[in-house]
Formats: sequence, structure tokens, C-alpha cells
Amino acid sequence: MTRMLTMTEGRPAPLGATFDGEGVNFAVFSEHAARITVCIFSDDGKTETHRLDLPERNGDVWHGYVSGLRPGLKYGLRADGPYAPHHGHRFNANKLLLDPYAKRITGHPVWHDALMGYIVGHSSGDLSFDRRDSAPYMPRCVVEDPSFSWGVDRPPGHRAADTVLYEAHVKGFTKEFAGADHPGTFLALGSEPVLDHLTDLGITAIELLPVHAFLNDRFLVEKGLTNYWGYQSIGFFAPDPRYLHAGQIAEFQYMVARLHAAGIEVILDVVYNHTGEGNESGPTLSFRGLDNLSYYRLAPDRRGYINDTGTGNTVNVDHPMVLRMILDSLRYWVEVMHVDGFRFDLCSTLGRTEQGFDRGAAFFDAIRQDPVLTNVKLIAEPWDIGPGGYQLGAFPPPFMEWNDKFRDGVRRFWRGDARHVPVMADRLTGSALQFDHSGRPATASVNMLTAHDGFTLSDVVSFVERHNQANGEDNRDGHSANWSDNFGVEGPTTNPSIRAARALRRRNMMATLLLCQGTPMILAGDEIGNSQGGNNNAYCQDNRTGWIDWAAADTDFLEFTRHMIAFRRAHPILRQQRFLHARERAVDGLEDLFWWRPDGTPMTQADWDDPEARVLCAELRMASGTPDYAERDNALFLVFNAGEADAKIHLPPQHDGSHWIHRISTATSWFGAQPLNGPLDVPGPSVAVCVLEAQDG
Repeated sequence: MTRMLTMTEGRPAPLGATFDGEGVNFAVFSEHAARITVCIFSDDGKTETHRLDLPERNGDVWHGYVSGLRPGLKYGLRADGPYAPHHGHRFNANKLLLDPYAKRITGHPVWHDALMGYIVGHSSGDLSFDRRDSAPYMPRCVVEDPSFSWGVDRPPGHRAADTVLYEAHVKGFTKEFAGADHPGTFLALGSEPVLDHLTDLGITAIELLPVHAFLNDRFLVEKGLTNYWGYQSIGFFAPDPRYLHAGQIAEFQYMVARLHAAGIEVILDVVYNHTGEGNESGPTLSFRGLDNLSYYRLAPDRRGYINDTGTGNTVNVDHPMVLRMILDSLRYWVEVMHVDGFRFDLCSTLGRTEQGFDRGAAFFDAIRQDPVLTNVKLIAEPWDIGPGGYQLGAFPPPFMEWNDKFRDGVRRFWRGDARHVPVMADRLTGSALQFDHSGRPATASVNMLTAHDGFTLSDVVSFVERHNQANGEDNRDGHSANWSDNFGVEGPTTNPSIRAARALRRRNMMATLLLCQGTPMILAGDEIGNSQGGNNNAYCQDNRTGWIDWAAADTDFLEFTRHMIAFRRAHPILRQQRFLHARERAVDGLEDLFWWRPDGTPMTQADWDDPEARVLCAELRMASGTPDYAERDNALFLVFNAGEADAKIHLPPQHDGSHWIHRISTATSWFGAQPLNGPLDVPGPSVAVCVLEAQDG
């Protein structure tokens, strides 16, 4: 016999379903609903046992309390109100809805036309009204007590200047990692072999592709594919169930605690710019059914959606309660789940107002005054597809930004493209044109050679064309301009000279990444030469295309990458927060940056303008204005030779008893200590690094 449940007044805060030790308080935002109903399900989640209307409304928050309910309770919501698409309203009480604040979700929707608020195939399209119950096809929300025995959890708190980011996919990174516990899950990321790999490599922060609960798009499921990357969020507080081994959110917290103990921070890639509900033809799963007019930015006719994200809809961050949801979500992941920062997908969208992008938009202002969020790392993807959406360098501090100009410029320099010596110089010194303003540090530029979106580093040197046929879009998807090279053969080859040239190009590019001012980010698998077979848009490849092939690891390149990260860590000159502008230093009257010709004379404007130039020589010191308490370093001399010819480099003579020591050559993957007694021979193409050391150093 089903026991009686009684709904009493409850409280309007916190939002969501909250267990207080004696029962559960429900609080749901909806400005335009006429009624909000909580649906209670049996323990197995199959049978709807109760429907209880929230009895109170405080402003636009509906709330109520049920005594005796416990964590583990499965529930959903229904919202009644006008179904009037031309007025922005799409209420349909026949549709079971996910609570936007749900801390756990049991699974993923099973695609069926009943998930739509309208009748699929009806002559009136989305203006029609579907009366079927969607509950049989919807997952359930679960009441959670998120308390966790953290013990002594000490977030590593690495300075941005000391950070080496590592972008990884939970499943793709661990699925074939030998010895990982429960491959493909959060638990695997916290297992000993994975931690050993990351710490041995020198990684300080792992940036995870979306882990918020997300949809498998219907068009992908019908093609036998899946949403692998996860950029279709449907629950901003719930970890996606596919990454939970036993369905417990404590598994995520365990992973974080393990990574922290290893000195590694956890950064989440978060998608607050849109949801998985798509446009007016999409399903009614949560936000659309609770208050479409509030949650989304609608077109002038209010029936359609503004689509600055390219996904069908755009979240209405201008609405105070929607902004509150985003901030509540961020704080939850910091305070309850102990993450160390966020990378914001299509972050330009979050700064959009009716007048366009605004670095003083409500979202940025709210974060900058928040006492919790100002203590974590914040990284923007500085673009979307809307008008004026490309905003590299325009974000306010303390945001860091993905720098695609670094990616493209470095690829083109090493490919030998004309007029790229000046471009390389800009990237080497932290892209100051974009970032040196508003007191922003050089670390604001997140430098990357590759990311999840695009070729892997191995594929950058193996393919000219994308090979995305497996995605089912006739190879039309993905970037068409990859600035890549195949050395005469498209794809894998047994030709030893081509294989050697590709390996050298990878060493040159990885060395460049780790010698430049800014914050380096490495794509997981690049350190072992992982390939996606030329697929530069593996968003739907939850298989060996998308997973890292650890068994085929290039151990030589892994060792090279480890040495380069260690060299960066050992030299403060490479990890500066102040920009280098060839300004005189008070400590010794020397400038902090010199550009040299190979013959040992200063670069001239004619040298910068030479379209055939392929060699860049830079002498770097601690920046002008560096305080006395900062780490000290003498000088580095960096040579980037992208030409085919060897270069004879004359380093500037020293008169204080110090001398240049040759430390790195990518030509032979050499790390050592060779004093220079004359010019330095730098084979083409390669990178060479010299360190200025005292006579007794």
C-alpha cells in the first residue's frame, strides 16, 4: 500500500530538492507557470506513486516540504501553464521534466516522439500540442545528500604561472589505460596508474571535457552514433551517469580528492551558453517546459530562438534567476565537489546583451564579485558564432582565454608559411597585442597546439585533409583550415624519412608550446603520438577513434615532452606574469628582450618584413619591473629554425664572467649541457635552447 504524503509550506531556498535530515524541501523557479507539480516515483523509478503540487509561491519560486522523504528518492517535475509558442510559452503538463538543480540523474532520455511538446508530423508543427505522457522515456532525478568524508583535502592552488593544463575526456583518456580501475569512469581518473602518468609528465591541472549530465542527440542515436564530447548539457548540477561506475556522486568527489593528493587541480569544461533542448523542434525535457520565456533568448517573434551558439538555442543569462542558476551551479562544484576552476564553452555568449558582447555584462560582474568564484581558475573560450562573437583578449581579469591565434600561428610557422617570423615572435611573448591591457598577466593566454576540437598533434603532421566520413555528414563537418602538413603522404606511412620528419615536427611544436610566455595546454594523448585517423571532429566517436590508444604509445616523444615540461618548470623566465617588451631593467640596465639575427646583430625592420625569413632568435630575461621577491633566472637564448637549411647562430658575448650553455636541441631530441666556444649550429628545421650561466654555475 502506498503511504500518504503531505506537502507543507517549505522554504524558497535553496532551489532544488534538499534533504534536511527529516524530509525534503522542493523549490523551483518559474515566472510564468500556473502550477508546479512534484512527481514521486517508486524505488525502482518505474512507477509514479504521487503527484504533489507545490503549495507556496514566493516571488517566482514555488516551494513545498514533505516530511519523511530520504536521499535516494526518485522524482521529476511537471509544469502547467499556457502553451502559446507565439508568446514564448511552451508549458505542457504531460511532460515529465528534470529539476534544473537535480544533483543526480538516473540515466538519459530514450528518444520517442512523446518527449516533444508538440505532435511530430502535425501540419501545425510546433504549434500543435502533444498530450502523451513522456515519463516512460525520461530519466528520474534523485535526491542526494552530497556530504563526503574529504579528510584533509588540500586543493593544490597552483599559480597560473606554474600551471600546465592537460585537456582530457573522462572516458577517452581512461578507457584503454592499462591498470586503470573501472575504465571510462571518474574512478579510473583517480586510479594509481593514471595519477602516475600525469605526475611523471609534470601536469598540474587536468581540464575535463563536459561532465555535467548531457544528451545523446536524437540524430546521432538514429545513425548508431553518440554524443561523445558532451556539449549538450541538460543538468548543471548532476555528473553525467555514464561516468559513474556504481551511480554514486561520491565517485566524482573521490576522483577529485585523489587528484588533489597528487598535486593536480581539476578544471571542468562547462556549457552554460545553451542546453540540449535545441530549437523549437527540440524536446521538452526541463527548462523549456518550466519557463521557456525566461530560460532562453527568443527571436523577435518569440516562437523561434536566437542561435548564437549554433546548437539551436541560447541561454538567457540576462535573466536574474537564470544567472543565479549558473552561479549556484559553479559554487556547488567548487564548494561541494571541490573542483579548482572552469573552462567556459562559447564564453562570448555569456557576455552578450541586447547591444552585443559586453565585458561588463552581468555574468562577468557577478563572477568578479563572488567570494567563492574569484578563488578558482576561470578560462574563457573567447568566441561563438553570433555577430561580433570573436572576442579574443576582450575578457575581464581574472579570466584566462584559449588562444587559437597561437595554435594557427605556430602551425603555420613550422609549416614554413611566408611572413610568419613576426607572428611567431608575437606568440612567443604571450600575444601581448591581445592580452597586455587592464592589468592582465601574460598567463591570460592559454596557448595550445591542439584541443579536442580538431586534429591531434600526430594528425597535424600526417594529414592535409579532414577524414570525417565516419561522422555521417559526408565529410562536411569539422574545420577545413587546419594549417597541417602530411610530408607528401596522406595518413600513416612506413617511409622512414617521412616518419622521422613528422616526429621532428612534433618535437619542434611541443618545444615551442613549452618555451612560450603564457599558460600551456596539452591535449591528452599528444604526448604519446595519439591519432584519430585524420578525424578532426570526433564529437560522435565513442570508440577507438576517440579513445586514446595507449598501447601504441610513442615512448620517445613521451620522454621528450616530460623533459620539456621539466625544463619549463626549472626556468622562471618561461613562466612570467609580466610581459616582455624590450624594456630596460633597473637591476642591471639591460633590456628584458632582444631579437637577434643569426649573425649576432639586432633585427631590423627589413628583417621583420622579409617574407622568406624562417629563423627567429630571441634572448629572454626576467621582465622589467619583476619584484625582488620573485624567482630569478639569468637569460635564455631561443632559436626557432623553420627553414630547411642549417643556421649558424652567433650568440651575444658576455662580459661579466657568465657564459652560454647549450641545453636543448630538438633535431636529435637532445637534452644536456654543452658550453659554447663559438657559433651554435642549429639544423633546419629545429629548436635550440641555450642558458646563460655564471662562470661557476
